Amino acid sequence: MTTPAPPADAHFTDVASQPETRGIELVDDSERHGRPRSLFPVWAATMVSVLNFTIGASFTAVLGLEIWQAILVTVAVAVLWILPGIVAISGPAAGTSGSVIQRAIYGFRGNKIVIAFYGWFISGVFLALNWVASSYMGAELLTRIGVEDKTVALIGVTVVVSVITVLVAVYGHALILKAYTAITVVLLGIFLLVSGFIVPEVDWNFSQPEPLQGVALWSSLTIAFAILASSPLSFSNSADMARYLPRDAKRSHIIAATALGGALPCVFFTIIGALLGSIVSADALEFGIEYALLDMLPAWLGPVFVVGVIVNTVALNGMTTYTASMAFQSIGVPIRRIPSAILIGVLGTGFTIFLVMSTSLLDAVNLMLQFLLIISVPTMAVYVADIVLRRNRYDGVDLFDERPGARFWYHGGFSIAGLTSAVAGGVASALFLATDVWTGPLAVAIGNIDLSVPAGIIVSIALYTVLAGRRVREQAGV
Repeated sequence: MTTPAPPADAHFTDVASQPETRGIELVDDSERHGRPRSLFPVWAATMVSVLNFTIGASFTAVLGLEIWQAILVTVAVAVLWILPGIVAISGPAAGTSGSVIQRAIYGFRGNKIVIAFYGWFISGVFLALNWVASSYMGAELLTRIGVEDKTVALIGVTVVVSVITVLVAVYGHALILKAYTAITVVLLGIFLLVSGFIVPEVDWNFSQPEPLQGVALWSSLTIAFAILASSPLSFSNSADMARYLPRDAKRSHIIAATALGGALPCVFFTIIGALLGSIVSADALEFGIEYALLDMLPAWLGPVFVVGVIVNTVALNGMTTYTASMAFQSIGVPIRRIPSAILIGVLGTGFTIFLVMSTSLLDAVNLMLQFLLIISVPTMAVYVADIVLRRNRYDGVDLFDERPGARFWYHGGFSIAGLTSAVAGGVASALFLATDVWTGPLAVAIGNIDLSVPAGIIVSIALYTVLAGRRVREQAGV
């Protein structure tokens, strides 16, 4: 049996001025602190992002949606933010990382497979996508002020941002909670100022030259929904940020702070991006939205905006690296959290440099966000289903009991119900996915309409409820 709590002589502190040495170890009730509302700026800081501008602009400039249609899609996706909110309540209940909590879903050995692939793959991709955005913006600014070699500028910005990001992850939870309130205020000020220069340029009489109708319209609407939905559906790490809260913290407050923190800035700035798409062409976006934005802003605001983009990237990737640093520990790799954070930072940096050398920002964002759904949709859906069925009753000690015959050992360490539900949901998402590289046969059959999100959610939740519902309720004493 692995040790669920630190040894008697171990000492963990959660203060902003010291690196956080605690990894997946249980947080004792005496060490719990904070209020649910502190989660709001954590998620808001990550979602005040230039990627929202990029995604929103692609809705109108690339996918051919009218502005009002893009707004409807954006608002519809906002509802999905309740899922990371629900996942977050499992953190205080169990007192450990979400990568450990999911042992209750997949079994000890099954969870190692899921986390080894999902935890690191999702984290690495998100690190790269956001570093790509800041790298393009930073490099563009550097070339405008005299740096002649853009390749050097791209790599230089990527490395600097990566180092700062890893430092945030190393100092961990307390630093994130303390600093992200100020970061949210600063970022909102910068991005609202930028939006103030975009809105007067908007063509309020904008209409697509050839308005979409019928199947073509539904295809664009569902693809837009899938692209934007990948953000909330990928944050199954929300339990990690909430695990220090007192056990009796109100669940409704945790859900609201997490969901609203992510949804509100995401909706607002994606809509601004959709408006931006009415005045820029698809060809302009192919070269990167940074060109269009910097040309639109006064000379003094351009550098400020780039700094804002980089700060947001550090905020989002700092939290992502922090939660990913516990993934290796949860699957049994003998590595401490801080070296693990450095390792994921190095991997993300390498992936970023590859992307900035080989593709445009728009291509990287839209394609990779859609493919992430094959993994993120079923794993998020099954996680939420387990929390609801179990009524969020998790025993932290049992989650560390790896002995054969233990509560979460299941069949040889594998939960057939959990793994089957996740795999089936991923297959359903893939069959209904519509991208330039891959279009599932069922998506083709209905006219390239992308139903990857609802199909994956419905299949995963339905299967898990049928296959594991009774067992889960018995475990929780429901």
